[in-house]
Amino acid sequence: MEYQKGINVLSLFDGISCTQQSLKELNITIKNYYSSEIDKNAIKVTQHHFPETQQLGDIGSICGNVLPQIDLLIGGSPCQDLSSLRKNREGLDGDKSSLFFHALRLLDEIKPKYFLFENVGSMSKDDRRRFDELLGVEGLSINSNLVSAQNRHRIYWTNIPGVIIPQDRNINLKNIIESGYVDRDKSNCVLTKNVPHTKNGLIRYLSKSIGQVVFHSKPFTELPKKEKLDRIESITDAEVKDLFRLFTVKELEQLQTLPKDYVGDVLKKTPSKHAIGNGFTVEVIKHILTYADFNNKKYN
Repeated sequence: MEYQKGINVLSLFDGISCTQQSLKELNITIKNYYSSEIDKNAIKVTQHHFPETQQLGDIGSICGNVLPQIDLLIGGSPCQDLSSLRKNREGLDGDKSSLFFHALRLLDEIKPKYFLFENVGSMSKDDRRRFDELLGVEGLSINSNLVSAQNRHRIYWTNIPGVIIPQDRNINLKNIIESGYVDRDKSNCVLTKNVPHTKNGLIRYLSKSIGQVVFHSKPFTELPKKEKLDRIESITDAEVKDLFRLFTVKELEQLQTLPKDYVGDVLKKTPSKHAIGNGFTVEVIKHILTYADFNNKKYN
């Protein structure tokens, strides 16, 4: 029996609804799209593009038994306690990252045809093993740099059969910036907060490889990292600001392979950058979902 009215989707920690955008670009019809999200700015972006989205609020208050049959359950639970960027990370049992267990509860209650979960690639080996065991599938490591100009290593757990790593599309950072020069082929991972436009911000970018920076001078861009740092130390904060700028919202959208102005037309600059950093890389989600068969309703 073929779908006539589309699929039912439950997206946990939905953010700006990159999943819904992915399904749209794949021409997969949605019957009901249920979103669990509490960030008001993220919800604002979602409802702007997809006003039929049914917002369910906090994941802890959702009862899977009252929902219709869900064909796709997807979610990227908070990574703050899992990421290597955190000095004293508590892992999967941390205050924020433990929200994953609500997703696990809903997975058991709903028993969807397909599920897809995502989380940060820099988690510990022990946490990754726990994810594998709890979800009953082995996570697949995919770096967004294969389909974009951004280094974003993530792990994806899914029961969609046959998913493999996408082919490299050879997209370089210099081809997506609006002006200026960059010192690497791929951007650092887009986070919810970039380095500040200050001397310390540039030092952090160069020494810890965090944030997105565009240089105004080609000769300075081509200097080795140590020479850049040496030169920065000898000039004032005001002079350092003239050396570089931060990425625009449009550039960050391209790194996450979002449509142009998807977020920038809805939110101001600072909340836009936060929302983009919290999202999925659309082209990675599209790649994984191309392996799903939504043509029949015969569940195993």
